[in-house]
Amino acid sequence: MKLPTEAIEMSYDYQKVVSQLIQKGEILLGKRFYIPMSERGIIFGILAWFLEDELVAEKMNIDLSKGILLSGPIGCGKTTLFKLMQNFPTKRKGFGIISTRQIVSEFMQSGYEVLEKYSRGNFSHDIRTPKTYCFDDLGTETTSKYFGNDCNVMAEILLTRYDLFKEKGIITHITTNLSAAEIESQYGNRLRSRMREMFNLFGYEQSSGDKRI
Repeated sequence: MKLPTEAIEMSYDYQKVVSQLIQKGEILLGKRFYIPMSERGIIFGILAWFLEDELVAEKMNIDLSKGILLSGPIGCGKTTLFKLMQNFPTKRKGFGIISTRQIVSEFMQSGYEVLEKYSRGNFSHDIRTPKTYCFDDLGTETTSKYFGNDCNVMAEILLTRYDLFKEKGIITHITTNLSAAEIESQYGNRLRSRMREMFNLFGYEQSSGDKRI
């Protein structure tokens, strides 16, 4: 995603905010953290979402009521970016990050209650309180079995969270290495069409460098 070419009014000094983000990234990683100019459009867009900056969001065609689906090659910094936003001083930082592989592992041990756990959240004083999650590395998990029954765990969770999004505005975020076609192949056209409604799509180029080195 690129910034609009025309000058736009901004509610924040984004260059300053990016500098703060880089500083926090170096603390988190314990090494130099760099955001190339070619990726600033993605960073600005995601910052606009977390800062709830309506001016920039409108210009960049970002829907502040939807979540974020961030795609890109392995090592480009998708998970790191969400970890940084999890600790950035915004009202929207209160979300959990959970690997899809971990969710499937929990399902294989505990069964269908895991679907409820990540679909709707936990109970608090008998009131259901759905939680905002970032499901990390969608597509790296596999279809799992519980007592011999096959289950596409993440498809079931995301379909339920789609219903919650439509009914209550519950937000979900995703990171993935998969393309749109690969998502459809692995999870089906029904889920892919719902994901278009649930997410703002941000994508790193396949040439984006591995930032883990």
